[in-house]
Amino acid sequence: MGKSKVLIVGGTGYLGKRLVDASLKLGHETHVLHRPEIGVDIEKVQTLLSFKGRGARLVPGSFSDHRSLVDAVKLVDVVVCAISGVHIRSHHILLQLKLVDAIKEAGNVERFLPSEFGTDPARMENAMEPGRVAFDDKMVVRRAIEDAGIPHTYVSANCFAGYFLGGLCQPGKILPSTDSVLLLGDGDKKAIYVDEDDIAMYAMKSVDDPRTLNKTVYIRPPKNILSQLEVVGIWEKLIGKDLQKSSISAQDFLASMKEQSYAEQVGLTHYYHVCFEGCLANFEIGEDDVEASELYPDIDYVTVEEYLRRYL
Repeated sequence: MGKSKVLIVGGTGYLGKRLVDASLKLGHETHVLHRPEIGVDIEKVQTLLSFKGRGARLVPGSFSDHRSLVDAVKLVDVVVCAISGVHIRSHHILLQLKLVDAIKEAGNVERFLPSEFGTDPARMENAMEPGRVAFDDKMVVRRAIEDAGIPHTYVSANCFAGYFLGGLCQPGKILPSTDSVLLLGDGDKKAIYVDEDDIAMYAMKSVDDPRTLNKTVYIRPPKNILSQLEVVGIWEKLIGKDLQKSSISAQDFLASMKEQSYAEQVGLTHYYHVCFEGCLANFEIGEDDVEASELYPDIDYVTVEEYLRRYL
């Protein structure tokens, strides 16, 4: 069985460029949607040209031109979407629903991976406002996919390591301190941290796998299921000193959220559910879904300690 032809939408983004890289490494004929909306963003243009130099095919297409999306989708077997929501609700939903419409009309797609790659939205129906908007949005897209009968795989990648490990799980920080750390609550709730390149590789491994068809793939590398305190402990061992620790209660955290902008409140709500409630690791994966590191033991995933070493 040959490798699927893949179209990646949002290929110049933070995760998108890693998905393109993984697709090429795995030997897929890789198409990257080239949107005219890119304007004069020279960095994105250079990224696209680098993909082209490695054998990817740049495909013109615009969300304002339905026919161009349909034509792009007809070139491939699998569509992977990595466009970012950036907390702009209507825009993010609109773009993905337009892509769903194009896939439905084209009629040839054997697998669609929508732009998720975080917390499983199906488990977040009780999430707080305003953060639940991100989960509600993803469920709108899921319903459209399933109503259209489009074969799919949902990827729940949990915490992007760069955002969480870099700041020792502290909101608004992406570099680890060598002096102090703020613990969220007792710092004892387990979360799951995944290197962004590993997320992309697990996702692209799943696109041809019959075991992942119409299922949610949870990425849960067993060595990376850790509490904030455990993450801090690994960092302390690496730097050879203890950090000064303070903590913030759930009540104070929620009160401080109200002083932030709407977009920041959305992100902080996610931190609350992850770090105060342990929403990522407080359930067992059901029989109808699968876990990536079990499916693909050949992927030598980056551990938390290995990831933190890069900051030394």
